[in-house]
Amino acid sequence: MRQALVLSNNIVAGRLIETDERRYIFRYDEDYLFNSELRAISLAFPKRKEEYVSDELFPFFFNMLSEGSNKALQCRTLKIDENDSFGLLLATAKYDTIGAITIQEL
Repeated sequence: MRQALVLSNNIVAGRLIETDERRYIFRYDEDYLFNSELRAISLAFPKRKEEYVSDELFPFFFNMLSEGSNKALQCRTLKIDENDSFGLLLATAKYDTIGAITIQEL
């Protein structure tokens, strides 16, 4: 099982988990969830106590990844299988992302 913190403007918003069965779970951090001043990380993830579960990496996170030749170069350089979207997300979404969301591997 692999896990990551999901940060919004450097504030921990929640946790993203890839289970051993290749299922994906996103759940909001309680402090973030109950702070009315903090917005949902995306329209696809309205703030709620229940976790989100998917058989595929959620499109919101998948769309943070490079495509085409940039993806191929990143995978070759980082020695990550091109089909390992979660691994690529962990390796590339730490700092310089478009938007407020960053990912930190746990």
